[in-house]
This record gives sequence, structure tokens and C-alpha cells, in this order.
Amino acid sequence: MSKIEPPPLRAEPEPVFRIGKAERTRAAILDAALGFLWSRPFRELTITELMESTGVSRSAFYQYFAGLHEVMQALQDMLLGEIFAAVEPWLAGTGDPVALMHETMAGLVRVCHQRGPFVRAMSDAAATDEVYGEAWRQFLHEFDDAVSARIEADQAQGLIPQFEARPVAVALNRLDASTLIHAFGQHPRMDPEPVREAITRIWISTLYGIEWVESGSSNLVRT
Repeated sequence: MSKIEPPPLRAEPEPVFRIGKAERTRAAILDAALGFLWSRPFRELTITELMESTGVSRSAFYQYFAGLHEVMQALQDMLLGEIFAAVEPWLAGTGDPVALMHETMAGLVRVCHQRGPFVRAMSDAAATDEVYGEAWRQFLHEFDDAVSARIEADQAQGLIPQFEARPVAVALNRLDASTLIHAFGQHPRMDPEPVREAITRIWISTLYGIEWVESGSSNLVRT
């Protein structure tokens, strides 16, 4: 098992020459929520406890958020940005799609290993909270759309066999979500390398062919 415990996700304010008080306070609220969700479920989070950990008055919360669901949505948007940045090589890159897949899965596993407890908190909140459940489903559907579009584009170039893309995209994405939450959503977290190898093997063999699983590259060319 990995012995390195990376720091939790931080809600850094946007880099500007002079950061205003409002932006610092909003970031402090998000950081406090992340710290809470690192070890406790969303259902236990209260505005009072959240604001006590920031040193800012409870009433100040409503200057930045309408409720705790907006806090979770803001944190989800941050994570979504990190994940899409990690998977961009395969979604948008050109060249060898198998090599791009290896790069993408390494990035995805790295992000989810670092953010695992928060990803689990989001998934758990979706199971018990109707409002956030819809936000979580939308979170997943964005990946379904992106992966479906990429599969169809590679099919059009003859790189992936012809099949209905969306059901396969959904199946692969849900497998990833379940595997990554199980591996990294609680302490101690699993060693990321076997997890990366497992999901990479499944994606490559499903989409491009089992003959490319071991090599790390292929003679396929995406333009």
C-alpha cells in the first residue's frame, strides 16, 4: 500500500495581483468543506460547523453560497476541471491512441488517488440526497458524452470496431468510478499502480484490441 498521503484538494483563489477579501473568504469556506469531507460524510456537514472552522461568522456564509448544495457543486466543478485536464490527452490528442490512453489513465489515477476521499463523499451524498444526486448524475453524464464522442470519432477513422458507443462508454465510466472510489476513497488507500494497470488494460482491450495491452503503444494513428 502507498505510504504517501498527499494533502487534500485546496480551493485556491484565482491568481491575481491583489486578492480581495471576498475571494479569500469564499476559498476559506471551500477549504473548510474539503477538510470536513476528507474524513466525514456530507450528511453530517452543517453550516455552523463549517463556519466555525473558518473563523468567519455563520451569517457570512450566505454572502457566498445559498446553501451547502452550492458548496458541493463548487467543489465538484473544481474536481471536474482536474479530471478533464487529466483525461485530455486521450479525449483530444492526436497520434497513437493507445499511448494516449496510457497517459490519460496515469493522470486520472493520480488525481483520484489524491482526491479519493472527496470523490467518495460526492458519491455517498448522491445516494442519500435528492438534490445532490442530480448534480452527481450530471457529473457522470458529462464524461459519458465526452467518451461517447471520442469513441465515435475513432470509429470513423477505423481505429475502433463498430458498435453502439454510448452503452460502452457508460459501462467503462461506471467501472472506473466504482474501482477508483473503492481503491482510493478510504484510508489506507491502495497502491495506485496496480489500479492504473487494471483499468488501462480494460479500456485498451475493449476499444482497440487485446494485442495492444502489453506494449504500451500501437501502430494505430489518430489524425
